[in-house]
Amino acid sequence: MAANSDGMMQTSIFENLQRKIDEDTAIKDALRDVVQTLEKQDRNTQSTLSRAHSTSSAELPSVVKAAQASIQNEVEAIQQLSEIASKNPYYKFNYAWTRQMQDACFSILLCGYLGGFGKAEGGQLLTIEEVGQVMNVPVNLKNRDAFHLTIEEYLLALVSLLEELARLARNSVTLGDYRRPLQISQFIKDVHAGFQILSPYTDGQEPSVGSDMANPFTILY
Repeated sequence: MAANSDGMMQTSIFENLQRKIDEDTAIKDALRDVVQTLEKQDRNTQSTLSRAHSTSSAELPSVVKAAQASIQNEVEAIQQLSEIASKNPYYKFNYAWTRQMQDACFSILLCGYLGGFGKAEGGQLLTIEEVGQVMNVPVNLKNRDAFHLTIEEYLLALVSLLEELARLARNSVTLGDYRRPLQISQFIKDVHAGFQILSPYTDGQEPSVGSDMANPFTILY
């Protein structure tokens, strides 16, 4: 440990550490404010999208239009988040926003499935690249340390989408719409088949129960 000529410890060491702590605290505070805004806006979006459970297919475009407008507010918050986060190491602070990004991704996927973002016929899955375009952020960055949408956030949002569609299928029957449940059933089967292609294990060993790397589709059963 550094010491002065009298053998006393240099207080400048701890003063420097305190400056770094203060800097990190300021960044966390700025991120928290934006993340809270994003979280609030996404609740508004999901409230709008929940109307799909009590809306006929013919009247669904109005719900989708309102949801897209709400998602645009989320995109503005995501841009603010990106501006702050990209000035700092991504994986140092990403814990602060990853759940909110996952939720925003889910809202975009559901809106797209219902016919938003150019998927007029509905029943389609937006790719991670298309979600990134809606958010106006890069996806799965490997060549630079900056804010982006990760594959994990996209896949977990997709699992949430399947859970929501299972609920939508039941409510559609209540509305007398027997075509939508069949469409949802086929969609889920297709996504399930897609998940079978994914192989995150490189050592032949599956992770233990509760691991983040466990097959996310299994929670549907």
